[in-house]
Amino acid sequence: MPAMTSTPALPACCTPLEPHWPLPFVLPDTVLLSTHFDTSQLAIDDFQRSAIAPPASIQRSVAKRQAEFLAGRVCARAALQQLEGLSFVPEIGEDRAPVWPAHIAGSITHSTGRAAAIVANKAHWRGLGMDLENLLNVERAERLAGEILTPAELQRMAAGPSDQVALLVTLTFSVKESLFKALYPIVQQRFYFEHAEVLEWTVDGQVRLRLLTDLSSEWRNGTELEAQFGVQDGQLLSLVSIRA
Repeated sequence: MPAMTSTPALPACCTPLEPHWPLPFVLPDTVLLSTHFDTSQLAIDDFQRSAIAPPASIQRSVAKRQAEFLAGRVCARAALQQLEGLSFVPEIGEDRAPVWPAHIAGSITHSTGRAAAIVANKAHWRGLGMDLENLLNVERAERLAGEILTPAELQRMAAGPSDQVALLVTLTFSVKESLFKALYPIVQQRFYFEHAEVLEWTVDGQVRLRLLTDLSSEWRNGTELEAQFGVQDGQLLSLVSIRA
C-alpha cells in the first residue's frame, strides 16, 4: 500500500502551485497561491484524485467550468493549509461566493488557464478581493467602456493617453470586481460597477477607488480604498485588501 500523503494529489489538469507574489505590494500575513490549468488535461478522476467533492452545479457543468473550479479550490485549500494548517475546501454559497471558515478572509479567481487564491486570518485582514482578467483588446475595451465606467471615469479616460484605453478599461472592470469580493462579505449588500469609481492609478500598480453609494453605516458614499494590480502574460490581476 502507498504511504498516505498529507496533501491530496494535484489534479492532472493543474501545474504545481506557485507561491510567488505576482503583485507590486506584498501583503503581510496572507498566503497567495496560483496554478496554471489546462481544460484538455482534465481527467475523469481529477476531483476524486484531489479529494475535492464537486457540487451538483459543477458536476453538470462543461469541462472548462469544472477545471477552473477545481484549480481555484486546489489553490484555496493549499493556501489555508499553509496559513493555518487547515484542511478545508470552500463550498459555493447561496450567493455563488466561496464559503470560508468564519475567521478567514479569502478570495478565489480564475481566467483563461490560470487560477489563484489568497487567504488571511481576519485578525489581520477583514476583507480580501482578487480578480484575474484577460486584457481586453482596444476594440472591445471601447465597446465595453460605457457599461463599466462612470461618466467621470469616461471623462478621465478620454483625457488620458489613447494607448492606455484597453488597460484602463480592463483595470477598472477588474478592481471593481475585486472591490465587490472584498466588501460584499462585510456589508452583505450587492452593488455594481456604477457604485464605485477609480480615482487614479499608476503604471507601477497602485489604484485609488471611491464608493459612490452607501453600503452600510461604515462604508458610505465617498469612502476611499486602495487597490493594486499587476499584468503578466496578457492577464491583469487586481487585489483589494481591507485591514483589520
